[in-house]
Amino acid sequence: MGHEFEVRRQVELAADPEEVWQAIATGPGVDSWFMGRSRIEPRQGGSTRLTVGGAVEEATITSWEPPGRFAYRTGRGEDGTFMAFEWLVEGRDRGSTVLRLVHEGFLEGDWESEYEAMQSGWDMYLHTLAAYLRHFPGLRGTPVSALKVGAAGPERAWAALTGALGLPATAAVGEPVSVAPEGLAPIEGVLDYADPFSCLGVRTGDALYRFLHSGERRGDAVFLAHHVYSGDAGAEELERAWQAWLERLFPPRP
Repeated sequence: MGHEFEVRRQVELAADPEEVWQAIATGPGVDSWFMGRSRIEPRQGGSTRLTVGGAVEEATITSWEPPGRFAYRTGRGEDGTFMAFEWLVEGRDRGSTVLRLVHEGFLEGDWESEYEAMQSGWDMYLHTLAAYLRHFPGLRGTPVSALKVGAAGPERAWAALTGALGLPATAAVGEPVSVAPEGLAPIEGVLDYADPFSCLGVRTGDALYRFLHSGERRGDAVFLAHHVYSGDAGAEELERAWQAWLERLFPPRP
């Protein structure tokens, strides 16, 4: 049975409204902190297009009021499902901005699990947006991803990831991270986000790294979603190296 849902979030950002608008309402800006690749047609009635792996989600822009309001909505599926998003940008003193998000729609099937994943996902991605605007302002990020389906259950995956990153199982924000995927230079950074058994976030001098577990109901997949701020060169080599790292970290189950 289907169910309507609504997710509301608010975050204060160390950027002015125009910088925030560029990050949420342009394709290159969204690519610098969110999943997949985005294309945005900058006008009311225009389209948005998000490509993640082989999946494509398209929507129509229902409000285009730079730099204050941006909203878009997908069409309804045959089962009644749809998604609608509204971003409200409000400038504050000292060059900061409050960003409000309303994400609503209609879900079918295992909607409770999907809704829970949306809430934790938005917490992580809005934290990533804040980190991008604070630490890499004005830079364009290159999305780099890798995926291992059927990797491990949440607790085992957490233990494997923290160990591979040089962290204790009780990993806390601010702890140093060190990892050396084969074929890449050693990576040194700091843990900047931790949602136990769900997501680890790492920040380095030129990248934001996100290690996510999908949950048992969604195939026990581990997804690496990284944004590199040192240019597009070598993105395919990075993806291959991280995919190989995942395969070694999570060999086939017996």
